[in-house]
Amino acid sequence: QVQLVESGGGLVQAGGSLRLSCVASGVIFEIVEMKWYRQAPGKQRDLVARVLTDGYTNYADSVKGRFTMTMSRDNAKNTAYLQMNSLKSEDTAVYYCSAVGYREEYWGQGTQVTVSS
Repeated sequence: QVQLVESGGGLVQAGGSLRLSCVASGVIFEIVEMKWYRQAPGKQRDLVARVLTDGYTNYADSVKGRFTMTMSRDNAKNTAYLQMNSLKSEDTAVYYCSAVGYREEYWGQGTQVTVSS
């Protein structure tokens, strides 16, 4: 099992920045990928960014050039970060972290990001 805890959400004005963190603990050796998703009210959950253990990253077109995802690892935990710059009102959503293991994808509880215009 892998446990995920997200933090860093909040209220920010348009044009501002936030940094989300996601700490993965438990059976971290099986994690091959970590992702950030977001879900706005009444909409589906969409993939925002992903990072593989070899460092490869991939971003949704809507956040390219504004968001940067990184991941750090030590013996006890993996931590994924999502640096969000030049935030827009349409970035408002609940952001979820996930960790992809050998057999399943694990999810965090989500953190709210609200961008005021």
